[in-house]
Amino acid sequence: MKKLRIGLLAVIVAVLFSSCGYNKMVTMDEQVTSQWAQVENVYQRRADLIPNLVNTVKGYAAHEQETLEGVIEARSKATSVNIDPSKLTPQTIQQFNQAQEGLSSALSRLMVVVERYPDLKANQNFMDLQAQLEGTENRIAVERKKFNDTTQAYNAYIRKFPQVIYAGWFGFEKKTYFEAQQGAEKAPEVQF
Repeated sequence: MKKLRIGLLAVIVAVLFSSCGYNKMVTMDEQVTSQWAQVENVYQRRADLIPNLVNTVKGYAAHEQETLEGVIEARSKATSVNIDPSKLTPQTIQQFNQAQEGLSSALSRLMVVVERYPDLKANQNFMDLQAQLEGTENRIAVERKKFNDTTQAYNAYIRKFPQVIYAGWFGFEKKTYFEAQQGAEKAPEVQF
């Protein structure tokens, strides 16, 4: 009789878990984590290109040391900010975004320096690196959008009935979106 009760209880628990969407919530939570890793991956790709870009520019513009050091320092700061995907909060994403924004700003200053050196702009290595960097910036935008799409699907799912009940029981919480920095809606002003 006791084995029958345990067996019946196991069946009820299995039905309860399958009907509440627990497994789907786990899958969707993992998709958000995986997509965040991909966002970090493309930012890392950008960081990996920067030393080559700096070295190429250094050969032409050695006296622009302050700008080159600024890029290297910003890269170091950007790569030092690592976020645990299970702890994606508005504050941690903001911290990550600020570090990346510092690197983007330093790269913009570097590109202004490059404008002063026509020979550098014609250098094939520099042109290849610049094209790779531009492609990486596009990849970053794509992966950030995918992250937000995955996060939106997860957030919508855990907020629907009856999952909203079970999500709270099992600790599934709303995830934070990757948002643009304040002032990003204004075009940057580049001065030569």
